[in-house]
Amino acid sequence: MNDSFSRRQFLDASGRLLAGLGTASLLSSRAAAAPASKRLTLATREVLLPRTPGADCWTVLKSIGAEGVEATIQEDLSLPALFHPRRKYTAATPSGIEQLVDDMKAAGCRITALCTYNRFDDRPDFEIQWGTKVARAAQALGAKAVRIDVVPHKMAAESFLGLCAQTLKRLLQATESTGVAFGIENHGATTNDPEFLRPLFERVGSKRLGLTLDTGNFYWYGHPLSKLYELYEEFATRVFHTHCKSIHYPAQDRQRRRPIGWEYAKYHCPLDQGDIDFRRVIGILVKAGYQNDLCIEDESLGKCSPAERIAVLAREVRYLKDLL
Repeated sequence: MNDSFSRRQFLDASGRLLAGLGTASLLSSRAAAAPASKRLTLATREVLLPRTPGADCWTVLKSIGAEGVEATIQEDLSLPALFHPRRKYTAATPSGIEQLVDDMKAAGCRITALCTYNRFDDRPDFEIQWGTKVARAAQALGAKAVRIDVVPHKMAAESFLGLCAQTLKRLLQATESTGVAFGIENHGATTNDPEFLRPLFERVGSKRLGLTLDTGNFYWYGHPLSKLYELYEEFATRVFHTHCKSIHYPAQDRQRRRPIGWEYAKYHCPLDQGDIDFRRVIGILVKAGYQNDLCIEDESLGKCSPAERIAVLAREVRYLKDLL
């Protein structure tokens, strides 16, 4: 994401996770029992779902026609944006995971990715410990990926690259038994730059490190529209999860290099109204063997009322479904 209403809703203590990988494997088998689709899962960020009084997130999710959700997980392994009128969700205990898996199964939905907000340059050791717990939770919940931040908070990009490569190597080694992939979101001034991403992937050298491909963020960064598809194709085999969003720039500004974030608040829009050709995006991903989700992250929804938000999300789900 970019700086937006949804990011600000979520941003030290670690909760109890599973009593070991044996428990994780057992609960993972329960998650696997939830309905699975052979095509890409139509999903949304959970922070986009309006909190309808008396309803749970699964009901609201189904009302827009989606069957998947990306869920933010906190440092105590709670999932506060997955809402329910009678309970709070957590992945800190086996019973918490069991309840969450049962509710997903009953709704015919699944968590396509867990979302973390990381500070690798502030606390690399903590990030490895927390990331290991999150990966085990993802395994137990049947989530294919963990979306991660790779953003410098206090280091120059040159030094940050080396630190991140070293820390991510350790994280991937620590989580090898889970098989869970980590998807760096391309966002901000660092990971929207392919000149940062390429050496990072090369230095880490793991097939389990890839992208949470944010279709709109490369455009937000200033890349010309035609350049977007080159980037999607270059990194397609590394995509583990997506954030689908778009921007509708004036025709004369689409193919030029724009300043980072130029007029984003004015021109961001629903998927079916933007400049990005999602039929082409889907074709690129499918050709590369991508198998997870098309996860909507329409940041223009911050301008909508709850009822309007439901209607726009439902329309965006239909739009992607028709393309599939």
